Amino acid sequence: MTQRNRVTPLGDVVAIPLRGAWTGNRGRIHSGTGITKFHAGDLWITCALEYRGRWSAQWLPNHYTFLYFHDEAVSFAAGHRPCAECRRDAYNAYRAAWAAHHGDLPTAQEMNRRLHAERLIAGTHTRRLHALPWPELPDGTFVLRAGTPSLVLGGTIVDWTAAGYGPRRPRPGTGDADVITPPSSIAVLRAGYPVHIDPAALGEAPDVTLAPPGR
Repeated sequence: MTQRNRVTPLGDVVAIPLRGAWTGNRGRIHSGTGITKFHAGDLWITCALEYRGRWSAQWLPNHYTFLYFHDEAVSFAAGHRPCAECRRDAYNAYRAAWAAHHGDLPTAQEMNRRLHAERLIAGTHTRRLHALPWPELPDGTFVLRAGTPSLVLGGTIVDWTAAGYGPRRPRPGTGDADVITPPSSIAVLRAGYPVHIDPAALGEAPDVTLAPPGR
């Protein structure tokens, strides 16, 4: 049974069968077995599917809501960052890349506040888009193109669908894009953070380490 716990690049929580390479959360946003809130604060993280053998059932009362992401590029677009506990190396790499752009090592709280301001229009749950020049976008960035989230990858953009990555098309060389990924995460990508992208976007075999069906 498909559960409503998959996250799109726009940050929406939807019920689609696409399995995820990462889990994560944005606090407790469920009641019973249903999603009731968009978020529960500014802490939005991406976690490993397995960590020290821990396991919890879905939809536990008074427990954060497990969410799932197709790949890390999708999680960045949605506005999440690496978890400092189960993905400490990735968190440190993200933080160092952030500092390479902003100048100082940020605290987790500073990153949370800035990302929250960049992903949502203040006081609403409306997604905030950013007009940025096409030539300046690093691989792993998501843009909104003709209403479809699309991944920037080299000289192409790759459409993202509820079934995974789809058609590729040439990347525009001039003008501004409607960018989904928060600018701070774009700066992290530009500084060399090795974001995980499903190999299927490259036309290769898709990842095999994914959340089991039903999670």
